[in-house]
Amino acid sequence: MMPTNNDTSRPMDWLKLINDTRFGLEDYHAPESHGMRSDFQRDYDRMVFSSPFRRLQNKTQVFPLPGSVFVHNRLTHSLEVSCCGRSIANEVAGALSARYDNPSVQAKLCYLGEIVAAACLAHDLGNPPFGHSGEKAISTFFSEGPGHVLQGKLTVEQWNDLIHFEGNANAFRILTHQFNGRRRGGFAMTYSTLASIVKYPFESSLATHNKFGFFTTEKDDFIKIADTLGMIRYDEPEGQVRYARHPAVYIVEAADDICYEVMDIEDAHKLKILSTPEVIDLFLSYFTPERRARMEKVMETVADPN
Repeated sequence: MMPTNNDTSRPMDWLKLINDTRFGLEDYHAPESHGMRSDFQRDYDRMVFSSPFRRLQNKTQVFPLPGSVFVHNRLTHSLEVSCCGRSIANEVAGALSARYDNPSVQAKLCYLGEIVAAACLAHDLGNPPFGHSGEKAISTFFSEGPGHVLQGKLTVEQWNDLIHFEGNANAFRILTHQFNGRRRGGFAMTYSTLASIVKYPFESSLATHNKFGFFTTEKDDFIKIADTLGMIRYDEPEGQVRYARHPAVYIVEAADDICYEVMDIEDAHKLKILSTPEVIDLFLSYFTPERRARMEKVMETVADPN
């Protein structure tokens, strides 16, 4: 498929970037038929009720399951990231709306919070157990372990996918691939939600630090989504595929980082790695002296260290 968006000097267009066409169900697209829920809200609801999302409760974030002490798992983390991401996206949408006189653009931006909330729920969907260590274990199984015998049976592109295994690319596959006995389009998510989870919008042959956005099996699918949304495609040698990120990805990533910062400190406190005074000092250090003084006054009325 030939690139169609190679002008890197132009800005991307919100009228294209926010698109509720459902992947795999393009022939059934009817923008005005969603009733009380937008299609982006349907994405969110579809994620919550899905088996891959619920399985995230069996994957911890940093600490192994510590028995009776509650620490975050990937399901609770994803829910928290979704709440945070929606709030940030709504703030961003409000600021952007003030910059545009076009009512059509303003109407589209109203959906940004819903898109980011759904994407945040899905952002860890493809991560293996043990996070980056799990990714490295899978990659090493093929590059240095028994899986090496398969190299001669695969294309160069397929082999690159395996020796640089990436959870983000696996999430895109889980959401879009037609598995045996399942419908075309996988989860049939909207184009904008799917693009918003791809942090590294390029193929594995261009991977940096083992990071890339889609496997060879989903390459054409990503190109279709990215070109429809008007995402900028960069020139690469030998037809390799690299795009600029969808802007919503930055919000998803910011929410993820913020929640990681807070979550790690909370879990360390529950496991008695950090004391209550240390936690209070760490959290208050995020704020200005004026906000900090106000918070300290409020905290004088709270006796429970949790």
